[in-house]
Parts: sequence; C-alpha cells; structure tokens
Amino acid sequence: MNALLHTLDSISRNGMRHSVAQLGINYGFLPVILVLTYLAFGVLEPRFLTANNALNILKQSSYLIIFAAAQLFPLLTRGYDLSVGMVISMISVASAMIMMAVLHATNDVPLAIVAAACGGFGIGVLVGVINGACVAALGINPFIVTLGMQGVAFGLATTLSGGFPVYNLPDAYSKIFAYSNWLGLPASVATCLIILGIVHIILSRTVFGRSLYLIGASPRAVHVAGLPSHRYNALAYVACACLTSIGALLLTARTASGEPNAGGDFMLKSIAAAVIGGVSLRGGEGRVIHCVFGGLFITVLSIGMNFVRVDGYIQQIILGIVVIAAVYFDQFRRRTRL
Repeated sequence: MNALLHTLDSISRNGMRHSVAQLGINYGFLPVILVLTYLAFGVLEPRFLTANNALNILKQSSYLIIFAAAQLFPLLTRGYDLSVGMVISMISVASAMIMMAVLHATNDVPLAIVAAACGGFGIGVLVGVINGACVAALGINPFIVTLGMQGVAFGLATTLSGGFPVYNLPDAYSKIFAYSNWLGLPASVATCLIILGIVHIILSRTVFGRSLYLIGASPRAVHVAGLPSHRYNALAYVACACLTSIGALLLTARTASGEPNAGGDFMLKSIAAAVIGGVSLRGGEGRVIHCVFGGLFITVLSIGMNFVRVDGYIQQIILGIVVIAAVYFDQFRRRTRL
C-alpha cells in the first residue's frame, strides 16, 4: 500500500513538473521573471517599490505597449515595421504644427486640437497604406520598405521643424490626453486598455484577424482557402500605423511639444517588447497579453536601471542581450512544443 501511494505521489509530482515546464514552453516564463525583476530592483533601491513609482511604471509602459501592439500586426504575417520610431517623430512634429497653425488662424483651442489629432492620424494612415502597398502589392521585402520609410519620416520630421521642437501647444491638450484621469485611470493607461481591447477583438473575432495568424503560420493554406492574403497583409501595416499615430499623439501631449526626436528608440523597444513577451518573429503566433508583459518588463528594466544608476549605453547593451535571448527562447519553444 505504501509503495502504491509513493508511486502515485511520484507520478503526480512528475506530472505537475511536466505541466509547469510545458506551460513555460508554450507561454513563456516572463510573468515570473517580471515579478522577480521588480522585486530585485526593490531590494537594491527601496524607493522602487513605492506606489508612486508603480503608477509611473504603468504610465510609461502604456506608450510602449501601444507601439508593441502596433508591431503585433505585421509580426503575425512574418513582417515588421522599422519605421515606427521615426513615424512617431514625424506625426508629433506635424500634428503640433497643425495645432499651432489652426490656433493662430482661429484662436479656437478645441478646433486646433481636433485638427491636429485628425491630421496626425491621417498621416499615420497614409504611411501605413504606403508600407502595405509596397510590401503586399509590389512584393518588396518589409525590411527594405520600412527602412526606407524610416529615412523619409526622419527627413520630414527634421525638415518641417528645422530640427527644433514645436513649443507653446495649448495646455488643454496636455491636460486632457496626458495629465487627466479617465474613469479613475491616467489618460494614457485608459487609452492603452481601450486599444488592447479593440486589438484583441479584431485578432480573435474577425476574419481579418484570424487570417493574419494563418498568413504567418501557413501562407500556402491561405492560398488554398482563397483568402485575399495580399489585402490582409497590406492592412496589417495600416493597422500598425494607425496605432502608432495614436501613441504619437499621446506622446506629444505628454511632452506638450512636437518633438523631432519623440520616436527615439521606440522602434527597437516596440519590436523587443512584442518578441520578449512571446510574439514569434516567424509569424502566426502572438496575443495582446504578450505585448503587455513585454512592455511592462522593458519598462521595469529601464526604470529600475535608472534607479540603480546604470549608464544609458550599458542599458542599450543589456536590452540588446535580452532581445537576443528572447529570440533564442522563441526558437527553443518552437522546437520543444508538443
């Protein structure tokens, strides 16, 4: 009897270990790593665990999560968008200049804000259409297309602004979209949650969303099914640009200026957040929750390293190592998945 109980207990423990290991292989251990990283920085610097810093992490990560969710669309189709960072800068500068022009002409603050938002969003849609058409219709490699768009966006951002920020935006713009609370949440966090909800519905409940997974997982199956893969592939880049434009407008509100360097390193960080979270570079795999975990992890890592005074250049090295490790884990996970 004791031998039987011992055998059953051994089977149970082995089964549990197998289940935990398989869960990690399928979904990643990032949530656990995120918590451990957060606590580790708290041990090194107790101020890191304060409520104010937790709220700051949520605010900071909300922008990155939006851009990671934008990258999710092309990543599902085995593509990516290298132009995100510079498009953010271009939209920031252009929307700020539109706002100031309308304000000077009409002295109507609400009209100026609406015009800037519509103008910035329209620029984003145009960028997405161009990227999507070049990739899907012309068959140009996404790396070349989006790298070229990166150069165009950077040139326009610096040319339009002369390389200097566009200041004196209306205070109402920043108060509404950066420093106010919507339903008890900071504006950027509330917007991020709304966007994540919409993206989840699109990817899980629509033909377009499900087709993106199929395009990345099995392009031949898409052809056999008779789905308009070229159209959906193009729309993936349009969706990416639309979310990028929303994030850019929120960043402009946070800085209260049109910044030609607003995009900074968001191109690298947006792809890194998605991939670290669990979105596959080989396409066909990824959810919005992966973007959330990836964005939170990079933000915690960045803010934590600032708290313990790690040099900015060293931070870039660490981020690069983390990205390489995430790509390796993605390959390992695919090889070992049952």
